[in-house]
Amino acid sequence: MADRYTPRLKQHYDEALREELTKEFGYANPMQVPRLDKVVLNMGIGEGVADSKKVQTAADDLALIAGQKPVIAKARKSIATYKLREGMPVGVKVTLRKNQMYDFVDRLVTIALPRVRDFRGLSPKSFDGRGNFALGIKEHIVFPEIDYDKVSDIWGMDVIVCTTAPTDDEARSLLKGFNFPFRT
Repeated sequence: MADRYTPRLKQHYDEALREELTKEFGYANPMQVPRLDKVVLNMGIGEGVADSKKVQTAADDLALIAGQKPVIAKARKSIATYKLREGMPVGVKVTLRKNQMYDFVDRLVTIALPRVRDFRGLSPKSFDGRGNFALGIKEHIVFPEIDYDKVSDIWGMDVIVCTTAPTDDEARSLLKGFNFPFRT
């Protein structure tokens, strides 16, 4: 049987990071050690109300970034002020787990974030109180999978990193172990 592919960050977690976290927080059970659960990518496309082709273009770009087909999010309510009717496409989202999640986090930290203009580090306050971290990227073109010359519109995207950590401090230590560039 051929060797199965193991992402670089997962290997790092299994070989070094898990042990460091156990020492830092004194876990009695190996299942208590926090780990990455999932990564959710979301692009809100406000112009999708006027032109549904933009939503499909965003879905194609997000599929390139994530390596997985995204789901088109539709409006739940009608809002007359925005000329929005229930069921209209307003965004795209995708949830990554297991190997694809580790590969995406690796590309995010090593390639995409350093390419962000005027990047001064991630806010250490962007945790939700339950060990999940959210960050916003203003331009989706920082990912190497997107060909800058072929892009007609530039969209922002949200990246939510969900962990099994019960507290923000434990989650922060986990993400620092994965080289997330937090501001001090």
